[in-house]
Amino acid sequence: MAPKNIPADEQTVFAPSPASPAPPDLRFLHYNDVYHVEAGSAEPVGGVGRFQALVNYYREDEKFKDQPKLVTFFSGDAFNPSLESSVTKGSHMVPVLNGIGTDVACVGNHDLDFGVKQYMHLSEQCKFPWLLANVIDPALGNDVPLGNAKKTVMLTSSNGIKIGVIGLAEREWLDTINSLPPNIIYKSASATAKELIPNLKQQGAQIIVAVSHQREPNDNKLAEKTGGGLIDIILGGHDHYYAHSVINGTHVLRSGTDFKQLSHIEAWKKSSGQGWDFKITRRDVVSSIPQDQEAMKLVEGLTKKLNEKLDKPIGYTAAPLDARFTTVRTKESNLGNFVCDLMRFYYEGDCCIMAAGTIRGDQIYPPGVLRVRDIVNCFPFEDPVVVMLVTGKQIREALENGVSNYPALEGRFPQVSNIFFEVDYSQPPMKRVSSVQIGEDPLDEEKEYKLVTRGYMGRGKDGYTSLLIEEEGGTAKEIVSEENGVLISTILRQYFMSLKVLGKWKNWAPDMTDKFSKVQLSLQRKHTFHDPAASPTSPTTRSNIAIPPSQKHHDGAQEDPDTDDEDYEYDDSELIRFNEHELALLRRAMRKWWRLAGLKSPPKCADEVGKEELRVDWTRAIAPRIEGRIKEINKS
Repeated sequence: MAPKNIPADEQTVFAPSPASPAPPDLRFLHYNDVYHVEAGSAEPVGGVGRFQALVNYYREDEKFKDQPKLVTFFSGDAFNPSLESSVTKGSHMVPVLNGIGTDVACVGNHDLDFGVKQYMHLSEQCKFPWLLANVIDPALGNDVPLGNAKKTVMLTSSNGIKIGVIGLAEREWLDTINSLPPNIIYKSASATAKELIPNLKQQGAQIIVAVSHQREPNDNKLAEKTGGGLIDIILGGHDHYYAHSVINGTHVLRSGTDFKQLSHIEAWKKSSGQGWDFKITRRDVVSSIPQDQEAMKLVEGLTKKLNEKLDKPIGYTAAPLDARFTTVRTKESNLGNFVCDLMRFYYEGDCCIMAAGTIRGDQIYPPGVLRVRDIVNCFPFEDPVVVMLVTGKQIREALENGVSNYPALEGRFPQVSNIFFEVDYSQPPMKRVSSVQIGEDPLDEEKEYKLVTRGYMGRGKDGYTSLLIEEEGGTAKEIVSEENGVLISTILRQYFMSLKVLGKWKNWAPDMTDKFSKVQLSLQRKHTFHDPAASPTSPTTRSNIAIPPSQKHHDGAQEDPDTDDEDYEYDDSELIRFNEHELALLRRAMRKWWRLAGLKSPPKCADEVGKEELRVDWTRAIAPRIEGRIKEINKS
């Protein structure tokens, strides 16, 4: 049932003049770039419950009883990034998109963050087609779009009007996706539209709608080149704001982000018989809107399932991981080194700087199993990793800012990758960094470097004004923006999945293997790893990690069954138990850990335990190390 008394806070964005007295010939709903199923605290609060209630209002209210039924368009980005998706790999969004009543979607860049195979797995469960006409994957066949998406689709309104829809994307975001199949072919969006739309019109399309996932300037360019009768309205995504314009007779609309806004669009055939008049209404999803109870049941179910998945083992560490504030906010940390290296190798950067406040665990994670919850709790922030071009001078200024408030335990303290610098805390703030190397070479203040960091720092937060991007008034040049970046928690989870030999994720595709094989090779030059102690096919796997018999990977490792349409990672039907021998080994490892983490001297937390003390059979165990990246001089 549709909720009653939806507040009448409709904001008219555009209306035809004069207004038509007749009911509209078509009604559309449009939304884009949605990530979080739960409501926020600031208005508009969003959330699936209120968003669904608003959708139901436009679909079912008596006011619209005798009008055409809604046709709902989504312009991409749902499967990532969010803390939820870092756990579910996007699967939690499928029932949400279906429940909204989506009729057609455009593929967004973040829908591919977990690989094309996972995107295909998720899109096949959707009750609507995904479109992407101008990105071609030759491996799938002649002129077949990436991920087996469709190029166009013909929708029919409840009153019989045929709606031709084409999906288009920009070139820029393709360059930011690290797990695409090889030999991808990109075609001009406008050229593709000019090629395909005449066929839609021949099939009887009376109105042409483009669903796109590209920045507003690229949508505007598309309108300039295809307006005047080819495309009637462009429903865009990728930008996280609400905007509308009319260019060359074509309406260009983007409808906010994150279930916080939507657009209700009414369309009338022009009296001339050529073209359409549109009335566009913006709705903000505010807290006064009552929540749809069925949607809330879905959210509660997703939350419960999410909590269950958080307790699943994802990786294994053979060394204590030092995430204490007293370490990461004052000195080099083995965990900081490892994560910065992973960020840098993931994006193939020259160097990485990460504010230590990114690391929120405030504990030493002892040798043993790492769970998804450990990753999410330690790296909870939802600003993605970004990549920028900065000068050596900007890097030096960033490092000076990072150590400026020492010994205060401030989050600005830098954890770094491929950067080695000396710091003298006897000097005044902003004059403490005495020498800097990038790799083996001295820092060149005039040279541009490819820096990997957090979006938070690219906005100049924590005093990192030297890394402020051009869009925010700075001089750093964005290569991978926040809209295109991936969460640290997501990168970590993907990486740990790449190390597994038992219970592998079924949707781990060759393109993901290629990507993370390179990352693994780069990381093992810096850090220690322990290979599995037993053959993947051996029946003597650890008693607490049970892998059921199933199909095999080509490399002999067992493959997960498609349990509940998600990855199988371990048998969680019983509590984890250890036999006496395992307990003895664990106690011995813990004693060594306590000795290494003694309070009287700095803990040598990068010293991994030996194979005789601890072993693991289902994955490669990591053992991050200290490298001497931050050297204090003139120590008292």
